[in-house]
Amino acid sequence: MTNWGDLIQKVSNRSISELKKKTAIDDIFPQKEESKYIARRGKLVDLLRKKGISSPLVLEAIGRVPRQVFMPETLSELAYEDKAFPIGAGQTISQPFTVAKETEILDIQKNDKILEIGTGSGYQSAILLECGCRLFSLERQETLHKQTKERLEKLNYKAVCLLKDGFEGLLYEAPFDKIMVTAGASEIPKKLLRQLKIGGIMALPFGEGQEKRLYRIKRLSETDFEKMDCGPCAFVPMLKGINRK
Repeated sequence: MTNWGDLIQKVSNRSISELKKKTAIDDIFPQKEESKYIARRGKLVDLLRKKGISSPLVLEAIGRVPRQVFMPETLSELAYEDKAFPIGAGQTISQPFTVAKETEILDIQKNDKILEIGTGSGYQSAILLECGCRLFSLERQETLHKQTKERLEKLNYKAVCLLKDGFEGLLYEAPFDKIMVTAGASEIPKKLLRQLKIGGIMALPFGEGQEKRLYRIKRLSETDFEKMDCGPCAFVPMLKGINRK
């Protein structure tokens, strides 16, 4: 994993074009990552900074993770557009700005214990791990779960990936420092709130119908929570149960 103390100090004093060129993909594949992807990733980080992402930790993580390996090969040329794309099983790889925003509002500290609801392609998982956390990630789509678990392992990302209903959370590993929900909820996932430690933070896309907003929820006590509206967002719906098709 990255030495974040040194990198955070450096990234705040230089442009993205000067960021370290080595990425997660270099450790696994003998061939070098194509320079075009490195350049495009640098431009993406510059764009995210202009859109308001200010966390050096998050920007450095975006700058390291090769998004193209988390997408279907037919879409790899589009990997560094700030857009969501389909990945199969009715799911999408989220827009990079959304990934960065959700990560930023969690205010991740080294070794935070984080529960991710919706592993998806694994791209968001990789960003979280690059931020230095301990990650438990739940996915309800069996096919996607198997593919992504294998992908993360090949990229040497150490996460506990489980096939589970995200609404249930992971009680036997609770409490969590942070919880990130990567699907749009139309009801408050109360079991997840109870699995958040006091002082912990949840990133939750929530709202009725197609209108979803991203909320930062902080647990203040056993019964009290503080909610902050972080703006509109777009996510696939958060569903219950496990899909084994």
